[in-house]
Amino acid sequence: MKRLLPLLFATLLPLAHAGDFKLGSSDVPADGKLAEKQVYIGYGCNGGNQSPALQWSGVPAGAKSLALVLHDPDAPVSGGWYHWTLYDVPPATTALPANAGNSTGSKLPKGAKQGRTSFGGNSFGGACPPIGHGVHHYNFTLYALKVATLPLAEDTPPAEAEAQIKAASLGSSSFTATYQR
Repeated sequence: MKRLLPLLFATLLPLAHAGDFKLGSSDVPADGKLAEKQVYIGYGCNGGNQSPALQWSGVPAGAKSLALVLHDPDAPVSGGWYHWTLYDVPPATTALPANAGNSTGSKLPKGAKQGRTSFGGNSFGGACPPIGHGVHHYNFTLYALKVATLPLAEDTPPAEAEAQIKAASLGSSSFTATYQR
């Protein structure tokens, strides 16, 4: 028993700190509505198509990189709609400015990569649910990863990228925003 106690403590200690990992946005309040500047341009939507500013703290010890997934589970397609995948973010990063998900990636930390979205591109794609489809939930999830880089090709489907991100995760933090037309 004496030998098992330290092992048990070492195993549970990271879980005790998992609650310290917090993701938020100065542009989008948790459980709040996305602004027009976060709405897509196209498919009948005329927003600004800018990713919101994001901030986080309490990254789990041992994280070698971070990844972000923005997913709408309410989209009327199998598996929902992926609006943004971002990975290989250096673990010391604590924020992304507004419009960091632009098509040039000019506001991203060095080494960070944008993955494929359901729109077909490799940059942020804002909210654009079908008219009259009701409230859609946009889940922003930041993952702390146990790997420095993910072996993803530019055209990796977003659901596959998310599966690899989850497989390498040490912990995650999320918030949800809404939007409807």
